Amino acid sequence: MRGPDAKTTTRSRSLRRNQTDAEMRLWHALRDRRLAGCKFRRQFSLGPHFADFACPEKRLVVELDGGQHADRFEQDAERSAYLRDQGFTVLRFWNDQVLLETDAVLEEILRHLV
Repeated sequence: MRGPDAKTTTRSRSLRRNQTDAEMRLWHALRDRRLAGCKFRRQFSLGPHFADFACPEKRLVVELDGGQHADRFEQDAERSAYLRDQGFTVLRFWNDQVLLETDAVLEEILRHLV
């Protein structure tokens, strides 16, 4: 299996460097196998898309949506459908949920890991 191409790697790095506050908070809780010992990747390339967070071993993708996603419902639905077709479960949370209800978000993610 080949690794990602240079364009994909550059885009992933850029997305990681420009995280939202919600992404930073969730990453702190998911990194280093902190949640149920599962390995998460951030800005993980899956076909033509980048998952905000993915646990490939559990086939789980976690997407965080900010205000701009209110106008992108159709594109987000197509993206989620693509990921489900690839065998992933997709969880979506609003940035505000992650910032204000972090424990509840983590509990929901954990429910899909075990």
